[in-house]
Amino acid sequence: MTALYYLLGVVIFAVAILASIGLHELGHMIPAKKFGGKVTQYFIGFGPTVWSKKVGETEYGVKGIPLGGYVKIVGMLPPGAEQLADEVTHDAEGNTVVRVRKSNTGMFTQLISDARAAEWETIRPEDSDRLFYKMPWWKKVIVMAGGPSVNILIAFGIFLAVFSTYGNASDVRISPVVDRVEHCVVPASEDGRVCTAKDPVSPAVRAGLQKGDRIVAFNGTRITDWQQLQDLIRANAAGTASITVQRDGATQVLTTNTMVTPRPTSATDQTLKPVGFLGFTPASRLATGGPLYTLGQMGTMTGQTVKALGTLPVKVWGVAEAIAGVKPRAIDSPVSIVGGGRLAGETVSQKGFPLVDKAVFLLMLIAGFNFFIGMFNFLPLLPLDGGHIAGALWEAVRRRLARLRGRPDPGYVDVAKLLPIAYGVAACLLVMGVVLIVGDLVVPLHVYS
Repeated sequence: MTALYYLLGVVIFAVAILASIGLHELGHMIPAKKFGGKVTQYFIGFGPTVWSKKVGETEYGVKGIPLGGYVKIVGMLPPGAEQLADEVTHDAEGNTVVRVRKSNTGMFTQLISDARAAEWETIRPEDSDRLFYKMPWWKKVIVMAGGPSVNILIAFGIFLAVFSTYGNASDVRISPVVDRVEHCVVPASEDGRVCTAKDPVSPAVRAGLQKGDRIVAFNGTRITDWQQLQDLIRANAAGTASITVQRDGATQVLTTNTMVTPRPTSATDQTLKPVGFLGFTPASRLATGGPLYTLGQMGTMTGQTVKALGTLPVKVWGVAEAIAGVKPRAIDSPVSIVGGGRLAGETVSQKGFPLVDKAVFLLMLIAGFNFFIGMFNFLPLLPLDGGHIAGALWEAVRRRLARLRGRPDPGYVDVAKLLPIAYGVAACLLVMGVVLIVGDLVVPLHVYS
């Protein structure tokens, strides 16, 4: 049964990601067609075709490697200087024939020429007004931004649903309300064990604190939040503690002495430091919120994602070292879709994990992947969508500058000239993808260690 649940988690995650990929490509295709562009192919996956059907001028289908998708928009590359006007002709059947000048030399020049030739082989005379490169710059931006924007909207929808109902697990609100009173003082290194006769009674017990008490003042200082109260308790050392609490609608003042015991400096720093100690666990809850709260959280995520993208090559190198056995895999290392599937499977098959928590974990995992995919595709690098967006924006800027200076229209931005860089970027992405997939198979991360 555990294996079936594991498989169920993997399938749910895989279907969700494939659906996200399909919607991403629709985000490109729909505006492209709306603006009069010609879309000849819409495929989910890469490699050999598993199934396809042509509807109108567009072929829809699924390919064998479900690691992405694409839409073929006719006329992405403009004819370049190496293609003379009288060398772009059409045969008797109306097919485009591109003859490249014989003077093309050099690997990169030939690569660009071949790419143009392949592009223009699919263009017919009647397509001349439907070519992507001829679209106004703002239409190009909308078409290319449509895909990653869909991913971010998917993430927003999931985050909103979770944050407004279940709460945000990364935003825990701690209040100065007693949730549990510790009966004794246990050393931090033995935290969680049962009290023994040798353990001193906690100051909280001596004071008479009870679950549900809201602490409104400490030694005469009005309390507004948990962090303020914790700082006052720690700074009190072994001094007298006058604690004002609200209990059952009435205000009471409790008196005790805090005691000094080594405790972690903070939640992120486990270095022990002798501080004042009272002995209770505060109440906590997951923060909830609507659209504005969700947008604020996604703003924070954007900053974190930008930093993560900046360190991505280093993180992937760390995964490669883990594969080679040089060092353990870091808990914060990136994962591929394969790794995401494994995490989903482990979560669904985990015994004793509440069903609601399982569902929330899966939703957040799917939302996280969509958000990252969206942000990643906005990087201003070809062959990513952001590279085409950057080209369209540069086209707008240089045409505007030319008009202001009274100079001739510089024409369309020739993204084909950046193809060598695009191929280099694609090769790097392929290598990083392979490393992460292998890492997720050989040294996978686990929900529970």
